[in-house]
Amino acid sequence: MATINGDTLSYLNFFFLSLISSFLLLYFFKKPTKPILHLPPSPPSLPLIGHLHLLGRVAYKYFHNLATKHGPLLSLQLGSVPLILVSSASYAAEIFKTNDIAFSYKPKTPFDDGLLFQNFGFISAPYGDYWRFMKKLCMTELLGPRQTERSSSVRREELQRFLQNMVDKACKNENVDLENELVKLTNNTICRMAMSTRCSEEEDEAQRCKELVDGSMELAAKVAAAYLMGPLKKIGFWVFREQLKNLSTQIDELLEKILKEHEERAKKDSDEGGDQDLMDILLKVYQDEKAEFQISRSQMKAFFVDLFIAGTHTTADSTHWIMAMLINHPKVFKKLREEIESVVGKNRLVEESDISKLHYLQAIVKETLRLYPLGPLIPRTNCEDCKIGGFDIPKETIVLINLYSIMRDPNIWDNPDEFKPERFLVSDHKETNKQKHLMGYVPFGGGRRMCPGSHLGLTIIHVNVASMVQCFDWKVYGGDGDGGKVNVEAKSGMIMCMAHPLVCLPVVHYNPFSG
Repeated sequence: MATINGDTLSYLNFFFLSLISSFLLLYFFKKPTKPILHLPPSPPSLPLIGHLHLLGRVAYKYFHNLATKHGPLLSLQLGSVPLILVSSASYAAEIFKTNDIAFSYKPKTPFDDGLLFQNFGFISAPYGDYWRFMKKLCMTELLGPRQTERSSSVRREELQRFLQNMVDKACKNENVDLENELVKLTNNTICRMAMSTRCSEEEDEAQRCKELVDGSMELAAKVAAAYLMGPLKKIGFWVFREQLKNLSTQIDELLEKILKEHEERAKKDSDEGGDQDLMDILLKVYQDEKAEFQISRSQMKAFFVDLFIAGTHTTADSTHWIMAMLINHPKVFKKLREEIESVVGKNRLVEESDISKLHYLQAIVKETLRLYPLGPLIPRTNCEDCKIGGFDIPKETIVLINLYSIMRDPNIWDNPDEFKPERFLVSDHKETNKQKHLMGYVPFGGGRRMCPGSHLGLTIIHVNVASMVQCFDWKVYGGDGDGGKVNVEAKSGMIMCMAHPLVCLPVVHYNPFSG
């Protein structure tokens, strides 16, 4: 048997001592590793697609089901996109209140540079000087109570045109697609308020704006789907690149034309007391060298794209949902009409100034927006490391807040899936105070990035609903026949819109144009 001589033994001892010393040096002097993060729990996932297989065609409902099964704060992987899903009022309060500034940012995607003024848009702008300036301008000059009051005559004229059209159809015993009629009404109202133009039977600027904005929303949905495709996302962008470029060019040319028309009109009209639309106001800010922030021409155009996208369909679709709920709940419809007639009387049309006295109307609007928020999924991202519910949320994490889940949280709402406007009346204040304290009612989002146009939108919604209830009965024709229920199934996608058209016959109850 071979023996190890002294030199070999010394060599082996030296080798092992050197090896142990190296490990000790590495242990004490190596660079610190990243701390282990305590992330929210995650449901079982699949390679490549992550949790995409758990979703269905109505995203917010499937997110709600995930939260019900796995918990109100989840880590998810949707294709190539990691995110945190928030589904409870208490966790939402930590974002909208506790960490409001940190979460005052919108996620940026690789497609932003090619999408319709995305580098200049107010809604998608990062939290900074430009965003703060535009938010202040919106609240004080563009979309706040003062400008809303100034433009009341425009809204009244457009509403009367709509009602006259409904009276004419009622006299002809002609059915109407209520969604289409409400989109026309809202588009005309916003276009006139924004740039003093409206849709007509002929092709015009307002109609062209509507078509281009509708096209941009459809294309943006396709690009958003491509964003989930992992390594193939750039291919998805390449497929839509020419469409994006063409659409952006058309919108830019149209808005530039309208801006130049306003500039020419302003040169000819020096009367400061004349009626001003939103474009006139924004042009003055653009031309003011002493303004707090110097906005660019592209930023002006982007504001109007944001206004049309965020304002037209959301306001029209909210009114659409409210009318569907009223038709499906005839006792609530009858009670609302009785309230309107007790406050307004039977000889004049309801006006915006009456809304503050119509408490049941306000409760109906709130309850419908609780059940059917038009933007049920709110994306945010954080500028610094944060904690939510004790879990670590690393910097620049995409957080998706599911308003649909929050406003149906059984910890906040009794019988959350039930349509019950009375829960918002003062006499039933216990539940109302509870949800206010815990951020349980957030149809327009929360925190600094809460929708700046909510006051204007609610003003339009309230008076439109009130006038439609005051002036007409609505008979639905569908699978159930005359007087059937409205099908309130929602469309697929991220936005909460009705899947089926609400086709009904208006029957005149009060004609504001007779005599």
